[in-house]
Amino acid sequence: MNEENYYQAQNIEPKKKSRWRRFWLFWLLAILLAALTYGSFVFYKVYSVSKKVNIENTENQPSFLDTAKSLITKDEINLKNSNERINILLLGIAGKGRAGTNLTDTIMVASLNLKTNQMALTSIPRDLHVTIPKSKIQTKINSVYQIGIGENGNDQREGAKEVVTTVEEILDQPIHYFVILNFAGFEKIINSLGGINIMNERDIYDASYPGPNYSYETFELKKGFHRLDGATALKYVRERHDDPEGDFGRAKRQQQVMQSTKNKIFSPETMLNVFAINDLLNALGENIITNISSDEIKSFYNLTKKLDTQNINNVVIDAWNKTSLLKVSHVFYGNIRAFVLVPRVGNWSEIQELSANIFDLNKIKRRKLEIANENASLGILNRSDDTQVAGKIQKLLNENFGYKNVSILKELKTTSTEKTLVYDATDSAKPFTLDEIAKKLPAQVSYEKFSTSLTSAEKPDLIIVIGKDLVSKYNMEEDTLQDLNNERDAQNFVNYIKK
Repeated sequence: MNEENYYQAQNIEPKKKSRWRRFWLFWLLAILLAALTYGSFVFYKVYSVSKKVNIENTENQPSFLDTAKSLITKDEINLKNSNERINILLLGIAGKGRAGTNLTDTIMVASLNLKTNQMALTSIPRDLHVTIPKSKIQTKINSVYQIGIGENGNDQREGAKEVVTTVEEILDQPIHYFVILNFAGFEKIINSLGGINIMNERDIYDASYPGPNYSYETFELKKGFHRLDGATALKYVRERHDDPEGDFGRAKRQQQVMQSTKNKIFSPETMLNVFAINDLLNALGENIITNISSDEIKSFYNLTKKLDTQNINNVVIDAWNKTSLLKVSHVFYGNIRAFVLVPRVGNWSEIQELSANIFDLNKIKRRKLEIANENASLGILNRSDDTQVAGKIQKLLNENFGYKNVSILKELKTTSTEKTLVYDATDSAKPFTLDEIAKKLPAQVSYEKFSTSLTSAEKPDLIIVIGKDLVSKYNMEEDTLQDLNNERDAQNFVNYIKK
């Protein structure tokens, strides 16, 4: 059927042909113009927001045309990484006008595997006792950002660098990027998305939730499905009083909300809504600081689309039970006693092992199974001049590590030694146990024959000779989670009555 016959069949007069053509051409041009306008708007907003939030190398930021080109073309910027792994430090702070303005209430590391498209989230508790590498100041990790800013003329870059280097030392992993978000920004981001969906696993009722100006208010949320607005989502990720897991349960909720927010941002409902995009980018520009540059945004966006966000490895470093990697203790900051979290083995080795295997946690489980199958007997000989350390290490190996046969040995003549050694009496028949003891106590391995005379006829598979080097690592007393929580509540009350 030719064109004239088509119009006759549709009962359209030939003189109306041009009118229909003009109509469809108008709509085609209108759609094209709208797309160009939307695209230009997004490019400009992304560029302006990126310039505003990026606090590194501000003098060398890409131009608007460079940013637009990077978003339009197929070329991508190679993101910073180490062995195809990207680590992003995520920090949540209170922000201006709130108590604890620059204390990092949330500390999380997002790890992205460029080979497998896996994603993992590691939550670090805010009460972790650390030494800042640069200044050697000892403090809780949630104060590092604040201290870094205060010591460097209110420079946010230096504050961020202090946290980055501290976390790098803990995890033994490079931190390639950081993102710092305040509470107000968190609320605005959630609201710009029209709220987020979460499944609350248990009824929450907290009559002493911290309100504005050190006040208290009630926060209640029933078990089940909810769509949370920004204010409610903030309470959901900050609540800890009515959670049987305390801060560690809160970290799990933070990870849950982060995943739900990511899914909502990249949904068609948001990406095709110019008002939502505008509100989202405004919220980001006003409340976030980062070292991600504008020309890296497209690479991050494309990477995010490929990531398997349905199978995220969520890890919370905690002190919740006997298998936890941390324990509660106390230190003195001047004359003030503070309850803190410290590694149960006196060093970061277990946390570093966890971080190294974050994409394959089964590897750690397989090692534990091999150790259990070896069923090695362990003997502890104390040459540290500290009468308490042998019992502490015996308890650690027996109760926390699960070794069934751990004994404290005595020798006929006691001598002192500086370094801790572990002697292998099995001719390398128990390699997994030997490796664990050497790395985690830590101890230096010796394959020489252990010749010292003991007071008993015991011949354990491995003999751990404790030296003076372990005393400082294991001399911290162990307290309870209740002590830690009571201290927080007491501090909140003091702030409340002082307001």
